[in-house]
Amino acid sequence: MLGNQNIMAFVATADAGKARPFYEEVLGLKVKSVDQYGIMFDANGIYLRMSAVPNYKPAPYSVLSWTVGDIRAMIAGLSGKGVKFEIFPGIGQDEVGVWTAPDGTKVAWFKDTDGNMLSLTQIAG
Repeated sequence: MLGNQNIMAFVATADAGKARPFYEEVLGLKVKSVDQYGIMFDANGIYLRMSAVPNYKPAPYSVLSWTVGDIRAMIAGLSGKGVKFEIFPGIGQDEVGVWTAPDGTKVAWFKDTDGNMLSLTQIAG
């Protein structure tokens, strides 16, 4: 039933005014609309609704991930815009924060202005 429908993603923020430049200017998402409850972005044809949530506390796991063709090039580009990639002790990431799964998929994590965990994923094969 929903398998042939588009999905819409959500991300929460405590301060949309602070978060908007990160998503718009750093990540490069286009703003589709703004209202008193949040901001709608176009994430390559997928709607991403940033909802203003009073007293918001970020989850300790990835809430959004982008699949990319070249994770290292994307890390370099985002790092050049001030994005800091997370290093988690003990999981075996390389010097720029890339973890390689047993199947060869590569993942790197970073946070937005609210502390939401975001990630890049380069699917193996």
